[in-house]
Amino acid sequence: MKFTRDHVLTDIIYIEPKLWGDDRGYFFESYKEDLFKQNGIHCDFVQDNQSYSQKHVLRGLHFQRAPKAQAKLVRCLDGEIFDVAVDIRKNSPTFGKWTGVVLNSSKHNM
Repeated sequence: MKFTRDHVLTDIIYIEPKLWGDDRGYFFESYKEDLFKQNGIHCDFVQDNQSYSQKHVLRGLHFQRAPKAQAKLVRCLDGEIFDVAVDIRKNSPTFGKWTGVVLNSSKHNM
């Protein structure tokens, strides 16, 4: 897996898994605890969600406050999405800044 920190919001980490493929299809590890920790992702995954959206759907801004804050791992299972993160923490040096990335099912990026 390749882990790359965002240059604007450094809490955002892009993940590109290594695929092993052949004429039957492909396999990749979407999560491996030791690799995530080695790359600065120190959280316990306790929930897994999946959503489906029609074309041109805009999903809302989702956030939580302590003690119920959650890390998120986002990927696209079919097609592609433009995923955006916005820093809404008023005391943050990057307050109001945003970043975005295209996640797609052919790259399997997260």
